[in-house]
Amino acid sequence: MKIALEITPNLEPLFGTRDENVRLMEDALGVRIDLRSDAVHVEGPEDAVARVRRIFEDFEALRRQGVNPHNGELNGMLRLVVADPAVTLRSLADSGKQRSVGVKRNVQPRSLNQRRYMEAIEQNDMVFGVGPAGTGKTYLGVAMAVAAMNAKKVSRIVLVRPAVEAGERLGFLPGSLQEKVDPYLRPLYDALYDLLDPEKVDKMLERNVIEVAPLAFMRGRTLNDAFIIMDEAQNTTIEQMKMFLTRMGNNSRAVITGDITQIDLPNPRKSGLLDAINILDGVEGIHFCHFDESDVVRHPLVQRIVRAYESAKPQQQELPLGDAIEVSSQTRPSQPAAQPLHPPKPQ
Repeated sequence: MKIALEITPNLEPLFGTRDENVRLMEDALGVRIDLRSDAVHVEGPEDAVARVRRIFEDFEALRRQGVNPHNGELNGMLRLVVADPAVTLRSLADSGKQRSVGVKRNVQPRSLNQRRYMEAIEQNDMVFGVGPAGTGKTYLGVAMAVAAMNAKKVSRIVLVRPAVEAGERLGFLPGSLQEKVDPYLRPLYDALYDLLDPEKVDKMLERNVIEVAPLAFMRGRTLNDAFIIMDEAQNTTIEQMKMFLTRMGNNSRAVITGDITQIDLPNPRKSGLLDAINILDGVEGIHFCHFDESDVVRHPLVQRIVRAYESAKPQQQELPLGDAIEVSSQTRPSQPAAQPLHPPKPQ
């Protein structure tokens, strides 16, 4: 089947940088799209051509409504549209508006797993987001928390992170207690300032409507009517994870994010996140969302780096931590006899 679509004003963003969006539609739907001087010619199976027509029509309708997603956001939306016939550009834009009430920017999932993650947060009281760096686990969690508070579903946001250094020893940091822990919590601040006006964030932090705290401050607390996010959960111990998970009070939700490939604990086997994945799988009210390298939304090179490390895993042989090495008497090297500290005095 072959059709010709009208060339409308400002159609260029739909094609994407270097026609990347066109190639995405061609590869996923099995069609051929040619831009001619008079029209856009689309050729392929009937149902696939109809879906391309719907994409062009929805894009034009959104443009007339003043919705102009930037290229990265539009590319992510198109990935969802071509992956699921039931999803349209309009439905994604409408759901994004509902989630982004009062938020500085329109937050859209850019992959199928990100969409499932956001839907799981809406439908469950506790959600674990597990996957490599750059998959939007923390950013989307903070965005959903801000949207929930703006919709009056919760009255405050609590952002938590274990204060574990990534293989470095920073020593004693100067300043007050808050100034000491702020460097560990900087990614959470970055997400807040990206989603809300800086003045609004500062005012909410002053009034404790948004609370940012290290994990050590959570013991003994009960968090009611709150949206709680724990970032870098892979660096919690088993005891810390259990303590955090039992802080939930009435009308509260929790999102726990982490990357099990970047554990900075002395013994990675004792990560609270790994333990929770094994113990809590199948518990009603808890949902696990797993991301992979295809969900990385940072620089394209990050996706290739994550894939390279994953493929190199089977070749890496590491000595198990915590296991003593036994040396038998037959293989133990002979030790020279211990010399006395003070030689005997001459007689």
